[in-house]
Amino acid sequence: MQSLSEKQKDKIDLSMPVRFLKGVGPARAKTFVQLGVRTAGDLLEYFPRDWRFASEPIKINQMQEGQSVTVVGQVESTDYQSYRKPPIFEAVLADDTGVCRIVWFHGGYLRNQISPGMVIMASGKVTLYKHQLQMTNPKFAVLDEEHLKSGEVFSGGVYPASAGLSSRQIKQIIAPLLDNLDELAPEFYDSGFLKNTNLIGRKDAFSWIHMPPSEEKLAQSKRRLKYDELFLMQAGLALRRYKVQHFSTALPMKCTDEIDSRIRKRFPFLLTEDQDGAIAEIVSDMARCQPMNRLLQGDVGSGKTVVALYAALLAVANKQQVAIMAPTEILAGQHFLSIERYLKGSSVRRILITGGLTGKKRKEVLERISSGKVDIVVGTVALLQKDIEFHRLGLAVIDEQHKFGVHQRLMLRKQATPHCLVMTATPIPRTLAMTAFGDLDVSIIKHSPPGRGEVITRWVDRGDQQKAYEFIRERLKAKKQAYFVYPRIANIEENDVIKAATDEWRNLSQKVFPEVTVGLLHGRMPSAKKQQVMAEFRKGKINVLVATVVVEVGVDVPNATIMVIEEADRFGLAQLHQLRGRIGRGEAKSYCFLFAETDREAAKSRLEIMTRSNDGFEIAEHDLRLRGPGELFSTRQHGLPDLKIANIIDDYELLIMARENAFELVAEDPALTKAEHRNIRQVLLARFGDSLGLADVA
Repeated sequence: MQSLSEKQKDKIDLSMPVRFLKGVGPARAKTFVQLGVRTAGDLLEYFPRDWRFASEPIKINQMQEGQSVTVVGQVESTDYQSYRKPPIFEAVLADDTGVCRIVWFHGGYLRNQISPGMVIMASGKVTLYKHQLQMTNPKFAVLDEEHLKSGEVFSGGVYPASAGLSSRQIKQIIAPLLDNLDELAPEFYDSGFLKNTNLIGRKDAFSWIHMPPSEEKLAQSKRRLKYDELFLMQAGLALRRYKVQHFSTALPMKCTDEIDSRIRKRFPFLLTEDQDGAIAEIVSDMARCQPMNRLLQGDVGSGKTVVALYAALLAVANKQQVAIMAPTEILAGQHFLSIERYLKGSSVRRILITGGLTGKKRKEVLERISSGKVDIVVGTVALLQKDIEFHRLGLAVIDEQHKFGVHQRLMLRKQATPHCLVMTATPIPRTLAMTAFGDLDVSIIKHSPPGRGEVITRWVDRGDQQKAYEFIRERLKAKKQAYFVYPRIANIEENDVIKAATDEWRNLSQKVFPEVTVGLLHGRMPSAKKQQVMAEFRKGKINVLVATVVVEVGVDVPNATIMVIEEADRFGLAQLHQLRGRIGRGEAKSYCFLFAETDREAAKSRLEIMTRSNDGFEIAEHDLRLRGPGELFSTRQHGLPDLKIANIIDDYELLIMARENAFELVAEDPALTKAEHRNIRQVLLARFGDSLGLADVA
């Protein structure tokens, strides 16, 4: 059991376990762990969820119309009037001088928070309604006896609490930390920098965020702490990028006119301007001794695979091996088929590796790879297994990068430092590109190749589904193919109302479209069976493919012009857009039908933007605002701590400033050894050392 001496207990540092702080102990420490607080440093950054700036309470009989006041009283009665427009929640509050009515519009959520007998404090503006003074939509707090005795509740922070720790108790435990801010929150910047950027001191920021003297000072403290959080994140990314560029070496690869011509002859079409631009950036990167670290963004069907294959063939022309990694066997197989199509008759040696490759055959394949007898290896995460060794890995291509973490990307570099190209068909808003992918250079393919058919999207409710079926039937008669995608493989309970792939496959094949061949594809099927189904669909032997989201990325069947997404309200925007990207890959007009009935506003918003826009970047921005950055891309997946106070959407301007300053700092002092950067270095090592590999920065 960890313990501290009496001398150590008097000195608080950021790494001190929270249980040794005054007022905590083992039992409360367990509760703090549930709140994500393990150390004194965690507690210092356990910021309030709200702040009160209540004036001294007055008696109810002193209330006057137009004043902003605070009153304290006992709740005599409550009433929720759901029939009103808008619905209202009403409480009658009484003290020893009188009663007043308090009203909250759309206050149904308060039925479980305010009940008769409670003592509450309410702060807000006094209005007159039917000759009676009342308060409308005031801020409030439920008070206990300790609150009333101390009077502390009338201003200050309100902390995210639990059954075992109240907001007031958390405030009391944090208070001693604020007396030690000289040691716990040393300044990062000189006074000139703070003045130029309009930032307050770090010590004041921590003090005021927990105990703000005024709303103005609270705003100043939030701005400083948000800036610091974004700056430290960007500094970590800048250091990671600097290390790759200056402490790693890769084989420079030349691209002569002859090599360029030979590669382009493999494609039976002219490349688009966007593709040529991305290739030029990749060729420039691969010509250097520093390993390429580039993200290739492109909407569904924009031609990223061709760009990646160009890079792969450039590596092969320079006598190097290439690893191409995809998140699923289906996508890996799709990439391999594309490569086979373009390299037909070529001397380039290529092979597909999946988890299903075992025994003697696997051993033979691995020997060919390790001896350099294979040029291009395509596979899933199976490529990361320890027994796979490359003879001379010169390029790693990782598709759908957001489905892998930064650690997996680093594992591909376990034996060498290859150039690295990561791709995503999930358009990434600029703010996320600067955080989750902030250590990468970015190339964007905005426009699809010419000759792609228009894709029309319709939201279809239950009443119009039969019409949609008849329309689809006519398209099937015209020898076109269709996808039907479902959120589940099968339903567990008999009365489950959510449609599932296996159940609906029977319905579609036996009742809805008995005249055509309906296939089934889902993730639990054996690998060989999945490959067989996809091959038959690609050849046109299957007319309708019933599937789960295994067809979300990479599946390319130009004759498939219909996409039906059942229970579409249950899918995220990125998934809906990816699924829609499976059609419109040929010249014919395509149709995406979103089958859904929902009252949820967020779901409606997703469906509406899908019918309005085919622009992946516009949809990604909309998704970012709907769900927030934490859900869209896990920062932990990329080796970054979660943001506690900053928000990359709302604080975009601060993010830009923090990024510029962080990258300038690392360019000027890449080891952070200057005396004035000591405090920044210490915090970076404590916060990012393991996840970003900063512990060896010297």
